[in-house]
Amino acid sequence: MKSNTNLQSKHNMRNHIIKSTCLLVVLFIANFATAQEKEKDKDKDKKNIGTEVVNVVKPYTPSVSDAFKIKQTPSLNDKETAKKKEIKYSIFSFPVASTFTPAKGRAANLKKAEKEQIYNTYVSLGLGNYNTAALDFYTSRAISRDETFDIALRHHSSQGDIDGVVLNNNFFDTKLDLAYINRSRDLSWKGKAGYQHQIFNWYGLPDVGLTAAQIGTIDEQQTYHNVYLGADVDMEDSFFNGGNILYRRMFDATSSGENRLILQPEFEVEIAGELIKTLVDIDYVGGTFENNYAGSGSIDYSTLKAGISPSLVILRDDLTVNFGAGIYVAMDLENSETDIFIYPRVTAQYRLSGDDIIAYAGVEGDLRQNSYYDFVQENFFVSPTLGIAPTDQQYNGYLGIKGKLTSNVSYNAKASYMSEKGKALFSVNPFNPQPDNGYTYGNSFNVLYDDVNTLSVAGEINVDITSNFKFGAKAEYFNYNTDTQQEAWNLPNLEASIFADYQITENWFAGANIFFIGERKDNVTFAPGTIMAMNQIVTLDSFIDVNAHVGYRFNDRLSVFAKANNIANQDYQRWVNFPVQQFQIMGGATYKFDF
Repeated sequence: MKSNTNLQSKHNMRNHIIKSTCLLVVLFIANFATAQEKEKDKDKDKKNIGTEVVNVVKPYTPSVSDAFKIKQTPSLNDKETAKKKEIKYSIFSFPVASTFTPAKGRAANLKKAEKEQIYNTYVSLGLGNYNTAALDFYTSRAISRDETFDIALRHHSSQGDIDGVVLNNNFFDTKLDLAYINRSRDLSWKGKAGYQHQIFNWYGLPDVGLTAAQIGTIDEQQTYHNVYLGADVDMEDSFFNGGNILYRRMFDATSSGENRLILQPEFEVEIAGELIKTLVDIDYVGGTFENNYAGSGSIDYSTLKAGISPSLVILRDDLTVNFGAGIYVAMDLENSETDIFIYPRVTAQYRLSGDDIIAYAGVEGDLRQNSYYDFVQENFFVSPTLGIAPTDQQYNGYLGIKGKLTSNVSYNAKASYMSEKGKALFSVNPFNPQPDNGYTYGNSFNVLYDDVNTLSVAGEINVDITSNFKFGAKAEYFNYNTDTQQEAWNLPNLEASIFADYQITENWFAGANIFFIGERKDNVTFAPGTIMAMNQIVTLDSFIDVNAHVGYRFNDRLSVFAKANNIANQDYQRWVNFPVQQFQIMGGATYKFDF
């Protein structure tokens, strides 16, 4: 019975082991299948990177080993280690007597330049030989922060006394200018008015053998009066840049009179980043001469010039170009005639090498309005019998180069060719005596008009030798080609000048200038039935006029000066039969003050 019982127990145990083993196998297979499914899911995520067989040889048994630590002091394997040598210091001291006491330091002061005292008024007075007097007065009064009122008075006169001249040759020139100036941030304007009084004499009498009694009947004096009123306007940040307006009234001792009105507004607009400027030009001249040169009637003239001059300004780095034109209408109101003129106005400038070399060129034309006043200021001895007409400057083409040779030497060279229709030329009037007119003895000048082409070459140089010494020179050569006239009367073929200014010391100063005028030609004529019925072309010699001045400043208020003109004492003629004063000397003083 025991054996059966044991057998039964063994059999039950065997069945239990088998069941347990089967259960473990089932669990293992299920776990393995689940792992495979997870791996498949991962493989899908990783886009099937393949399979790998892992053979586990030994279970992973991690352990932590001791870290390797670098010792602070490495062991030395040298056979012998050097020992530091002990150094002993000994100081030998003894007392030293010292009397040095250091001064306290302080910053060095820069020497400030003495501020120049500015005065609002000055007066200068000079007297010289030939009973010459010169006065110059100026004052500027501040009405408010933005307003000032200026007064300027200038006078120059001489009693003449030119050697060999039988007629009175004194002159008198006085001018008074008044100005009111108002300045603001966006608008500045200036109102001005003035009066000028001039006296000259037609003293250039030709040597035709007139008797003393005949000469005594000549009234050679001429007096000019000039009154003007005008304004200048300047605006910022506006399409209207500004402009000017001027009215002038001139009359003389022979009942001649002239009116002139000039109006010139200027506009500027920006289109597509480019500047377009436009100048409006309205210029009227009208007047009357009581007699013509023959004494047979009066001369009336009235001319209106109206035009517009648009221009486009292009700025490109070193290049500046101005494209423009002038369109004018000229109306001869006296003769009811109208003409239209169109002129080129193109200029360009290019910097080849900064400010050292600048090339420039241009072609420009203009309708120039002539007037009795302008002719008188150019030649004081014109007769009050002129024909007044504008000059058509068809074009003036020029090419030049300018810049700096060094930091203190600048230069300018230029060549040009100009074509003018109706260019005004001064020519001596014929000898045709009329007792009531003191300008009919071949001692006055007329204005002739001709078509003239002019070729010119000019050069200029300026040198700042030091800050106290400046020097300059320029010269220009002319070649004229006339149409109907035999010569370009009274125009020189060469003009040159030299100047120098020297601040010798803080008190002493000096300067000089030299003028050279080349040969000129004129046509001397005599009316039929007069003493000498003939025509003759005369050549006026070239001349050099040397002038110098020196002065001394006592202080910032008072200085004295001396001036010398025509130092070479040349007896030259500026116009036919009009010699000039020879060596002239003048001394005077200038005083500044607040008024």
